Amino acid sequence: MSKLSATERLSLLHVLTRPSVYDYIPHILDSFTEFHGDRYFGDDPSIMGGIGLLGDTPVTLIAQVRGRNIEELQKTNFSMPHPEGYRKALRLAKQAEKFHRPVICFIDTPGAYCGVGAEERGQGESIARNLMEFMTLKTPVISVILGEGGSGGALALGVCDELAMLENTLYSVISPRGFASILWKDASREKEAAELMKICAEDLYELGVCDAIINEPEGGADKDIPATAKNILDYLSAALQRHSPGDTAALLEKRYQKYRRIGAFTE
Repeated sequence: MSKLSATERLSLLHVLTRPSVYDYIPHILDSFTEFHGDRYFGDDPSIMGGIGLLGDTPVTLIAQVRGRNIEELQKTNFSMPHPEGYRKALRLAKQAEKFHRPVICFIDTPGAYCGVGAEERGQGESIARNLMEFMTLKTPVISVILGEGGSGGALALGVCDELAMLENTLYSVISPRGFASILWKDASREKEAAELMKICAEDLYELGVCDAIINEPEGGADKDIPATAKNILDYLSAALQRHSPGDTAALLEKRYQKYRRIGAFTE
């Protein structure tokens, strides 16, 4: 396990060579078919989803897409989803529930888009509805943070039975820059904020927010994508064994208790 600081990890996440979900899919899923659209407004390329086989198990994949060049960054709105992206995610999750497929969510966003159009189309409502609906989804949900897990944009895919983080990723309710802007009125202090916020995988594992840490190659996931993908696949295979579809009442109760335990401490 690397001993990088939060600031060093933030730098690793901002390099364009950091792998996206499309780099991992060929190593993790067979026979993957992507679906599009929220059946309400349109399709949002910053969230992709579809079905495939993880080993012999049919699964639904929902993932935030990280751009690796200027064209992809523009297409995915710099990984900041619109409300139609979250509605597409919920549509696919409900479809998975109907057909008893486990749901795998890959989180990689600095936060949801806060533009005028997104707000007019119900950005806050779409995120809130995902939080509510995923909490009672009657099929297993496993979430993995591949890069940045920022704000409500990440939380919308983070309600799950298990949450894992690649070891150099971050997960927070607000970005370090936003934290510094609010607390100190000085966005330039984002590096200082990153160290104070306890948003690294080890911190969140200790706090009970993160359930597992997935190893990356030395120097970051982009140094050996197949090795990183194998580590993700091994984790997902084991997680699905722990949360196979079956007793729905027990599944929902465990999910509920998972979130009830977060933030409870005994001294």
